[in-house]
Amino acid sequence: MSQLAAVTFEQGQYFFEQRVIEQYIEDYLRNLPSVTLEPEEFQLESEAILKSIEAQHGLLTERARGIFSFSYLVFQEYLTARKIVASYNLRALEQALGGLVSHISDPHWREVFLLTAAMLRSADSMVQLMKQEIDALVAQDPYLQEFLMWASEKSQTIPSQPKFATSRAFYLALANSPHTAANFALATTLDQGMFLDAALDHLLLEFAIDHSQDFAYVNACSEALNNILTMVLDAGFYKSVQQLKDQLPPSSQNQEMLRKWWKTHYCAWVEQLREMIAKYRNINHPWEFSPEQQQVLQRYYDANQLLIDCLNSNCEITKAIRQEIEATLLLPQKELEDREWQ
Repeated sequence: MSQLAAVTFEQGQYFFEQRVIEQYIEDYLRNLPSVTLEPEEFQLESEAILKSIEAQHGLLTERARGIFSFSYLVFQEYLTARKIVASYNLRALEQALGGLVSHISDPHWREVFLLTAAMLRSADSMVQLMKQEIDALVAQDPYLQEFLMWASEKSQTIPSQPKFATSRAFYLALANSPHTAANFALATTLDQGMFLDAALDHLLLEFAIDHSQDFAYVNACSEALNNILTMVLDAGFYKSVQQLKDQLPPSSQNQEMLRKWWKTHYCAWVEQLREMIAKYRNINHPWEFSPEQQQVLQRYYDANQLLIDCLNSNCEITKAIRQEIEATLLLPQKELEDREWQ
């Protein structure tokens, strides 16, 4: 059953013909030393065993005439994981785990990863192989490596956060999905600096989208900058924000004067704000990913999430391996290589 589940799941088959199942059963019987049957008897025995499995165990069910499937997908996933774990020696297990991690980007294999991690006596090798496969997804793209390097550098500016990987994950997601900045700001409780960065990123996004020229919008801009000033600790940054805020026209000005200021100064004012944030906070860089790079990044994020889920599942992982993986999550290739030499 494990062999049938593993082979069909590997091929993406959830429905299979009766003759396919019978062939697997026949191959299994032929390899049993105690079975001595005539060639024509193997087929009859295979058919009888299949009917017995369907009737007595309920693992397989006939969906249509001559077409079978596992009664529940979880059975196929579980038996696939069991086939990996039941490898007869260490070399075979390493090969089986290598085959498993090749599916790190395929969401259909998520449960198999979690089940395998839980079944292994030690999941150290598995999570290490997963980490290597994940890092390889972005290793050959210089632009994505630059992106990861920026996130790593930015995360190291938050001294109160003991897990830099948490900060790296935050900044990668914030830079890649700026439209969600408001949600980040509400959810960020790790560090005031991260809250400030989320607020600044959201502010720039609003300025880039909304070019309203009435007094209400001018007042909203001024209030937003007031809120940001309450979070700024750096004296130079505070002074720069205050100076920019003072450049905004008073909301009491008439509509014609506001429109004139907007037409003459608004674009330059927003650009000054953008440059100031990049200088003092090292965020809001104009990352422009191709559609292919966006797909790679999404697979990279999802694969890292799967790795974390495995680490947090009910599996046996030594403390040293767990700490090493957590410390090197989302790191660029150069920093990974530097750590190997330390």
